[in-house]
Amino acid sequence: MTTTTGPTAVTGAVGSAHSRVEGVEKVTGAARYAAEVPFANLAHGWLVLSTVAHGRIRSVEAEPVRRMPGVLDVLFHGNAPRVDASYEGMLGRPDPTVAVFQTDEIPCAGWPVALVVAETSEQAREAAESLVVHYDERPHDVDFHLRRPDSYTPEGDGTRVEKGDVEAELAASAHVVDAEYSTPEEHHNAMEPHAATARWDGGRLEVVDSNQGSTWIADELSKLFSLDPASVRVRSEHVGGAFGSKGLRVHQVLAVMAATVLDRPVRVVMTRRQMFSLVGYRSPTAQRVRLGAEPDGRLRAVDHQGLNLTSTVHEFIESSASFGRPMYATDAHHSVNRVVRLNVPTPTYMRAPGEAPGSFALESALDELAEKCGIDPIALRVRNEPEVGPVSGLPFASRNLTACFEEGARRFGWAERDPRPGVRRDGRWLLGTGVASATFPVIVAPSTASATAEPDGTFTVRITASDIGTGARTALTLVAADALEVEPGRIRVRIADSDFGPATIAGGSMGTRSWGWAVRDAAAELREQLALGGDIPPQGLTTRSDTGAAIGALAQKERHSYGAQFAEAAVDVATGEVRVRRMLGIYAAGRIINPLTARSQLVGGMTWGLSMALHEEAVRDQLTGAHVGADLAGYHFAANADVPHIEADWVDDPDPDDPIGIKGIGEIGIVGAAAAIANAVWHATGVRHRHLPIRPDRVIQAGSPRA
Repeated sequence: MTTTTGPTAVTGAVGSAHSRVEGVEKVTGAARYAAEVPFANLAHGWLVLSTVAHGRIRSVEAEPVRRMPGVLDVLFHGNAPRVDASYEGMLGRPDPTVAVFQTDEIPCAGWPVALVVAETSEQAREAAESLVVHYDERPHDVDFHLRRPDSYTPEGDGTRVEKGDVEAELAASAHVVDAEYSTPEEHHNAMEPHAATARWDGGRLEVVDSNQGSTWIADELSKLFSLDPASVRVRSEHVGGAFGSKGLRVHQVLAVMAATVLDRPVRVVMTRRQMFSLVGYRSPTAQRVRLGAEPDGRLRAVDHQGLNLTSTVHEFIESSASFGRPMYATDAHHSVNRVVRLNVPTPTYMRAPGEAPGSFALESALDELAEKCGIDPIALRVRNEPEVGPVSGLPFASRNLTACFEEGARRFGWAERDPRPGVRRDGRWLLGTGVASATFPVIVAPSTASATAEPDGTFTVRITASDIGTGARTALTLVAADALEVEPGRIRVRIADSDFGPATIAGGSMGTRSWGWAVRDAAAELREQLALGGDIPPQGLTTRSDTGAAIGALAQKERHSYGAQFAEAAVDVATGEVRVRRMLGIYAAGRIINPLTARSQLVGGMTWGLSMALHEEAVRDQLTGAHVGADLAGYHFAANADVPHIEADWVDDPDPDDPIGIKGIGEIGIVGAAAAIANAVWHATGVRHRHLPIRPDRVIQAGSPRA
């Protein structure tokens, strides 16, 4: 037995800048990602995808491929193990894509039709590219636009919200904006491809994966394969980006299938091109926004209608029309999210799902309203600040959006802005500035954690969190250090192992909030036990927390992060080139755990917003139903040269009724950024761009009355 005097009081870890605790491992290559973890006797699977956009598989010529060097097996719908995808998981009914090889039906191009397993990845790839699949092709439909007659409003809460008489308020308004906006299909494309290795060990399934929640994936796999949940373990220690795409996908399912058939470890890694078809994406949106206001800019009506596509096999809603529901006071409000089923892969959650495209439309429309009213865009937003939730009627837990605009305007030099468009020049460039609001809901989910006092004076925290590149591991180290009142160097945080117990996913900006709450509770209880004195046993002294009851007791309020986005754009109307010269984001995002990684997250989101505004656009060929240029050569996104100067900062945003105070910052950085840039382009040129991205050809076609 070892005697301890307990932790020495140290405060102030939370809120101080701290380098990533795993940083050295990552830059030296010691941190292993899912495709790098070694296994003895490892086999490799390579996916074969459909080349038709609709039809059925007539036959698979598997035997010639099985005779190729190194090939161990070819799995397809004729011989694959059976699975059951009729369950309800954490996020509801799964996309039937995960019920892979259960039918000969082909609903879209890029649908998985076979997996070739071989001794090496090179052998698997060569064999997969040699596999011949015959199809009976049917007509397909991938045509997406706002006026699809077969679009519909999905059932369920939140798809449609109404308050007051929108039509009457619009008719009585002095100023009306009625405009259509669109955003294209966009893709996650995380640096680390999706990869998973599965093996059976002593009757227990182990999966090493790149995901956003090991508990989540373990639970889904146990249900899909009808296994005892205790017999499934999923680990995902290091993840090289996710952004909503790394849930349960076909590669984990196929790795498990192949490992079961071959009784040896099998690894499946997706290629970049395969990721364009198999891991989800942001649906294109077509949106109509109608605003009605008094002469002084006070809103009388907000009507926001959003349409997204979904696959023929699964319904996914990109809730773009929901963005404005907590934002502005208005007499009447109507918002509805509609979908249309097409022969495409199922979309999924992508950074700020709904809010990113929805903010572009509504915040652009507000800029148009400000012009009509002759009011400064910031003044218009402040004039319509609500006292309670505009739709819900609930009190705000905290709402410091006005403070964001005040601080941002001061730092950006907004007061010197000439409101007239097209009057500023820098040589051949027209210059303009724009602004937009940002918001994202504060979400929290129950999680468990354990904290152990080790005999050597260190502490080990275990939680099934997922660090997808956000710095979550470091943030949790700081939370534990403050709760235990010790130096962060004495804390070791172990994450991403489903054996540590249930915890929520990394998504919806709720990871650090949810996990931090659980870690704080476990560590605080451990500190209290250590204060009683006594010996620490050789195995350590452990406490465990479960935040379910505490979360359930939270008062019902409007809980959101907020932000003000500022952008300066330069436009060459001769070439159509748009250059964003500077961006500033000021946020009210609750308690900031680690300013270093927080600023990195916010700047990353703003950069993605710039990319959304000017570059990103996945194009689908109407003839084949497949992507044009499904790679990082054909899919353009912002590079370092596109981002000369970005600043992100925050204002104080306390919530006295919230015991943890963390709001989350992973999503909000992208929200409103594209609108701020589009509004800056209007201010530079006097021409509105309502369809993203703002490509050079669109700038040239639109022309400029100020050129």
